[in-house]
Amino acid sequence: MENIIRIDTISQFNAHNNNETLHPLVNIVDMSKADRRTKRRINYGFYTVFLKEVKCGDLKYGCNYYDYEEGTLVFVGPGQVIGSDNGEYYQPKGTALVFHPDLIKGTSLGRHIQDYTFFSYDVHEALHLSESERKIIIDCFDKIRYELGHAIDKHSKTLIVSNIELFLNYCQRFYDRQFITRDLAHKGVLQRFESLLDSYWTSDKPLTVGLPSVGYCADQLNLSANYFGDLIKKETGKSAQDYIQSKVIDVAKEKIFDTSKSLSEIAYGLGFKYPQHFTRLFKQRVGYSPIEYRSLN
Repeated sequence: MENIIRIDTISQFNAHNNNETLHPLVNIVDMSKADRRTKRRINYGFYTVFLKEVKCGDLKYGCNYYDYEEGTLVFVGPGQVIGSDNGEYYQPKGTALVFHPDLIKGTSLGRHIQDYTFFSYDVHEALHLSESERKIIIDCFDKIRYELGHAIDKHSKTLIVSNIELFLNYCQRFYDRQFITRDLAHKGVLQRFESLLDSYWTSDKPLTVGLPSVGYCADQLNLSANYFGDLIKKETGKSAQDYIQSKVIDVAKEKIFDTSKSLSEIAYGLGFKYPQHFTRLFKQRVGYSPIEYRSLN
């Protein structure tokens, strides 16, 4: 069985990397203080953001490898596993922002943390920073570090959490920029998504798999579901689910003209588990029920 290390607390992470614990729920960690060690896979029980400023070798995340270059951010949510288990020795470098979910409970950030979908992006979907963006990130880290070095008072939690939220909001902006600057690659993804959907309904997958889900499409395109969903939203203005449903309805309109098949047969052939679900979606999107649409046309 694969040996995965569990690190559940900020204090454990600090000790693992030879950093002092200034606050039990949050820290800015200097990874270069850590001892040389063998590569291992680690399951973190908190939010972790790694800023890699120098090339430091392959890092395995999920089932993928990525070679981090200068100015790269990778985000890890609680419960995710990151690292490599090939036994090689290496010297950790860079900076990590770590904060426990308990830190943000009852705050604005706690209520909206799920909006920062990049915490579940895959490794090859890391955020690549320009030099000016990197300076902003360093400034955010410095503000958090200042608060950690300040005597704890009634303002400490508010200021620390606010600065984490500011940092994450900048990351959202920078990801939007990355979606634009990598437009050509993303248009390739959109074209492959279109081809995937076109071929889906000419195969037996609707009968064996059902309707294509966002997760299924993302997996076929080697992307995480959240990154894929955000990319499609930026490229088309529609959610990935909305895009899939639009395609289903376009295919359904063609199939409805085949009067040799009942509407139930068409529904099952499209991947719907129940014909009434097909009827409901079709009426929502078209304004007519399938039987009304067949009669009108």
